[in-house]
Amino acid sequence: MPSNVSVVLAKFEDLVALGLNQLVNQDPHLELKEDGITPSALETAIERHAPNVAVLNFGSLTSPAQVFQLHQSYPSSRLVVLANRPTASECNQMLSFGATACLSKETQGRDVVNAIHLASRGMHVLPRSAAAGGSEQLGSIQGSDLLTPREADVLELLQDGATNAQVAHALSIGIETVRTHARNIYRKLGISSRRELARIVPPEQVLAADAPPDADVS
Repeated sequence: MPSNVSVVLAKFEDLVALGLNQLVNQDPHLELKEDGITPSALETAIERHAPNVAVLNFGSLTSPAQVFQLHQSYPSSRLVVLANRPTASECNQMLSFGATACLSKETQGRDVVNAIHLASRGMHVLPRSAAAGGSEQLGSIQGSDLLTPREADVLELLQDGATNAQVAHALSIGIETVRTHARNIYRKLGISSRRELARIVPPEQVLAADAPPDADVS
């Protein structure tokens, strides 16, 4: 990752706030600019720090529309919303308002960190059930059904029409590793060929989580 991702954290319950603070501070690629931000101070904090990512507490928002207002005012700051067991419809609402990710507060720490990294790159972290209009809750998503950040990199290049050799060169990995990533991507997306890949939704609409930011999963 070329540079650190700047982050601001909204005000959360004590234990959640402590966990988020530790997660961000322990990741060498994340830079915490401010935390404990009350809903009324979010706009000022985002304007002051211009963070790559703002992590919001759904339960303390003045209204869901605050997500829309923040997105409209500061489109370059990605919004990650954490909520208590949000339903797929609630997450879709957040994304329609401009959030880049919507996660349960019960999500594992590593997945929250990965969501922040992916959100900073404009990739939506969304359960497959939510993308399909299902009712499954985010707290029950399985890591085996998610794209890793490296797989997301490969997917973007494949959808741009890159060959395996071009993907390998762009990501500084071997062609066999590219093929392994491609097989995993096809399996997780339920497709079998690059032709089918060209017909699916853009990469920013697929699941992505469960691996270190610079990991090369083979």
